[in-house]
Amino acid sequence: MRKVHDPRPGRPQGRSRASRPAGFLSLCATLLYVTLAPSTATAQDVEQRLSVLESQRIIYLNARAALEARRTEEYQTLLQELGDYPLRSYLEYAELTPRLAGLARPGGNTADIDRFLGLYPDTYLTNRLERTWVDLLARQERWADVLRYHNPNNTTTELTCHALHAQLLTGDTSAMSSVAPLWNVARSQPNACDPVFARWIEAGMLTPDIAWERFSKTIKAGQNSLASYISRLLPAHEQTLAQLYLRVDRDPTALRDQSAFAEQIPEIREMVLYGLQQLAVNNGNQAMALLQDYDARHAFPAEEKRTLQRYIAQRLLLQGYIAETETLLQNSPELISETLASWILRDALKKQQWSRIETWLDLLPPDVRDTERWQYWRTRALTQKGTAEALAEARTLQENLARTRSFYGFMAADQLGVDYELADQPILVTQEQMNALLSIPAIERAHELYFAGEEPNARNEWQHASANMTDAQIIASGKLADSWGWHRNGIQAMIRVSYWDDLQLRFPLAYADTFSSTANELSVSPHLLFAVARQESAFMHDVRSSAGALGLMQLMPATAQETATRAGMRISNQDLLRPEINIALGSRYLSGLLQNFNGNRILAAAAYNAGPNRVRQWLRQTSDTPVPLDIWIETIPFAETRNYVQNVLAYSVIYGYRMGEKVAMLTEDEASAAF
Repeated sequence: MRKVHDPRPGRPQGRSRASRPAGFLSLCATLLYVTLAPSTATAQDVEQRLSVLESQRIIYLNARAALEARRTEEYQTLLQELGDYPLRSYLEYAELTPRLAGLARPGGNTADIDRFLGLYPDTYLTNRLERTWVDLLARQERWADVLRYHNPNNTTTELTCHALHAQLLTGDTSAMSSVAPLWNVARSQPNACDPVFARWIEAGMLTPDIAWERFSKTIKAGQNSLASYISRLLPAHEQTLAQLYLRVDRDPTALRDQSAFAEQIPEIREMVLYGLQQLAVNNGNQAMALLQDYDARHAFPAEEKRTLQRYIAQRLLLQGYIAETETLLQNSPELISETLASWILRDALKKQQWSRIETWLDLLPPDVRDTERWQYWRTRALTQKGTAEALAEARTLQENLARTRSFYGFMAADQLGVDYELADQPILVTQEQMNALLSIPAIERAHELYFAGEEPNARNEWQHASANMTDAQIIASGKLADSWGWHRNGIQAMIRVSYWDDLQLRFPLAYADTFSSTANELSVSPHLLFAVARQESAFMHDVRSSAGALGLMQLMPATAQETATRAGMRISNQDLLRPEINIALGSRYLSGLLQNFNGNRILAAAAYNAGPNRVRQWLRQTSDTPVPLDIWIETIPFAETRNYVQNVLAYSVIYGYRMGEKVAMLTEDEASAAF
């Protein structure tokens, strides 16, 4: 599921444009310009500006409809009426795009291209047109024009290769100096690069060192076919080494024949280290033993050896050799990393071995040891120890933790019986700063696109505008976007500047009416629904994850269809991008999970993220020796699900605060539960 990476608890959002009635759009626009108008502007100036934009927006939408319906005369008339409306370029781009292929043919007139590039320099659409145009020119072999239009600051690998090919065809051999970095990569490059690479190799510029570097990269990237091809470009001796490397890649157990890898040269050392890593995937013990043997002969660089040892230790833990790995790490403390120590700590937590937990907390790297997570578990270990000194230390740590706005801070506050620390400090943005942003053409275009319902284009313009902003501008842009109801951009702005305490901006009350009514209908906490939506999508209503999840609450289509059928609804996948439908179905699915897990929000949240069957499997694993709730959460096998559950719980508290309610992170039943 697609998520905004926000390393600190706290964030909300609002209604999407798709669900807003026209009157609401007008009200938002009025509030925007009244609030953000320069202090020197009169009310009449603001009203006039608003009136012009609203009128132009209507003309734009009508012109767009006429263009799509091919009503050419109507479109041209409306285009003239638009004047300097910010989205005029979008209409001209839409009209020009279907003609590009014809204009790119030999003899094609480039006047319309030149006009557009000249009228709208350094814009998102111009950059897009420029790339498309160069590609079409290359396909038509208009090489002089490729060089004329190719912009090195607005290019792709394919376009760069087209431009280099054009240089070579026009006799400019200086292009050869740019080829090596393009060729020497871990994966295949676009076909457009083939002629350039062929000329470069024919010119004798492929050295054995460069060829071996790429061969090595492709092996490590799992590109075996490409690696085999590159091996044929190597000199005879290196070809023999490459075949040995390929053999190790296919069968890492080949390393048991140490005589085959006795030659003390960099290539052999490299393939041995790589092969031992591959061997460790299924046989960590054998890999560690062979590493010791080979190191005696090859004297591997210290850091490379440590990196491999840590990897083998990780594989040993996964293969069940926990005691052996602990002994290894305690005998070689320089190998201890956060990943390895955390794995062992979670194993100790499952078994509630508190003295072992204390030992490994002390062995954590110092910067990791002082994080909220492990400070919390130190308080738990000290409390279990029970001595007056340990209890006093635990109390001090808990008091410090309780001052933080986090899952562990809220847990500590509950244990102390004190109020949560929310630390809500809205960031200050002046009217002048926001006004200045509105004068940036790309921001103005993003605003109009957003309210015209073209959010993908609005996001593109926003990213184009914000790429080189100062921190002050980024902060102002977050406030500005939030004022439109474009909450994800507000959240993202705070992440970019690492400001975590503006809870209104980071945790917006997006789609509040829909969430409240749905919560009432299903008897589900609205704070929980807000928290799940905030974690899943940051209230981006049209988001699609790489796994196929859709919308605000990131529903998989099959899950949504099943939930809809049970509710007597008929939906399409496109419907899942409508906030009111997505919220209704996501909330019903979550309500069903709550019922299945006896109202326990921890289990329901874990099931929402990882699936109910997997949660039942985890519960079966601890059924004979149940553990307290906090330990169960900390030892969830999937890091994503572990963090997901902790965030949802903490976000529920923050959303209670945002709604003016005092909400406990855990119910009494949840706090006393053991799984």
